Amino acid sequence: MPLSSSVSDIMCLLRLAYCKREVFNMASNYSLLLLFLVFAGTFLETESKLTPTFYSSKCPKALSIVQEEVVAAIKNETRIGASLLRLHFHDCFVNGCDASVLLDDTSSFVGEKTAAPNNNSIRGFEVVDHIKAKLEKACPGVVSCADLLALAARDSVVYLGGPSWKVRLGRRDSTTASRSAANTSIPPPTSNISSLISNFAAQNLSLRDLVALSGSHTIGLARCTSFRSRIYNESTIDAAFAKSLQGSCPRSGNDDNLASLDLQTPTHFDNLYYKNLLKAKGLLHSDQELFNGTSSADKLVKIYANNTFAFFKHFAKAMVSMGNIKPLTGSQGEIRTNCRKVN
Repeated sequence: MPLSSSVSDIMCLLRLAYCKREVFNMASNYSLLLLFLVFAGTFLETESKLTPTFYSSKCPKALSIVQEEVVAAIKNETRIGASLLRLHFHDCFVNGCDASVLLDDTSSFVGEKTAAPNNNSIRGFEVVDHIKAKLEKACPGVVSCADLLALAARDSVVYLGGPSWKVRLGRRDSTTASRSAANTSIPPPTSNISSLISNFAAQNLSLRDLVALSGSHTIGLARCTSFRSRIYNESTIDAAFAKSLQGSCPRSGNDDNLASLDLQTPTHFDNLYYKNLLKAKGLLHSDQELFNGTSSADKLVKIYANNTFAFFKHFAKAMVSMGNIKPLTGSQGEIRTNCRKVN
C-alpha cells in the first residue's frame, strides 16, 4: 500500500473519531441542559407554590419561634389571640395575603390601618413586631410578614382551644398597601347575607367557608359603634340580650366600649357562637344574618351549633383556603425586615 494512501486513511479515521467525540459531547451537553432546565423548572415551581415545609431547611426554628411568642403574648393578654386571627383575615381580604395590612402610611401611599374596617379596631402590631424581631435574629431576611400572620392566626386558635391545620408557607410581602381597597373588600358588620356571600365569592370562598370562618367570632370583642344600631333598632335580636348591652353602649357616646362577640366564652374557641345565633343573640348584624330564617346559611349554622367536630373541620379547611388568596411568591414582592415598612 502506498504511503500516501495509508496517511489518507489514518487522517480519515482521526476525523471520524473527532466527529464522534463532538457528537457525544453535544449530546452530553444537551442532556445536561435538559437536566438543568428540569431542575430549574422544578425549583421555580416549588418556590411559586405554598407548602407547609417551605422553611424546613431555610429556617428550621421559624414555626416554633412564632408559636412560642404567640403563646407568651396570649398569656400576657388573652384578647390578643383574637386580634392576631383578625389581622390575618383583614390582610387576606385586601389584595391577597401579603401583609399589606401591617404597612404604615408613606409619602407614596395611604395604608390600610386607617380604613373604616380597621381604624381604631385592628390591633396586635406590637406583638407582630416582637415576633418578627425574633425571626430576623434567627434567620435574617427569610421569613415573610405574611407567613408570620398566617402562622400566628393558627397558633392563636389552637392555644385558645380550637382546631389545628397545616399552614402552607412561602408567601412574600407586598411593597404597597391600599386604604381604598380595604374600605371596599372587608365586609362591614352591617352586611346582609347576600352581600356577605358576594364578598366571600369574590375571594373564591364558598358559602360554607363564609359560615365557618364567621365562627372566628367565638373569640374576641367588638366596639360599641359596630353593634349600636343592632341593639336599638333591630327586631331580630333577643330583647333581654339587647337590653343587657345598652347600659355600656348608649345611643350616643362611648363608641370604644367593648362587648364579647361570644357572650359565654369570649376567650375560648368553641361553637357557642352558633348556639347564640339560634337564640337571636348574635352581637353584630352580620353575625345574625347567617341565621335569619331565610338564607341557605341557616342549615350550616344548625350543623355547627350541634357538632363541634364539623365546625372545627370546616373552619380549618376554610382557613387554608383563605390563606391561599392571591399570595405573592417566587420573585414577587419582598421579605420585609420590618413588617411596618418596605425595605
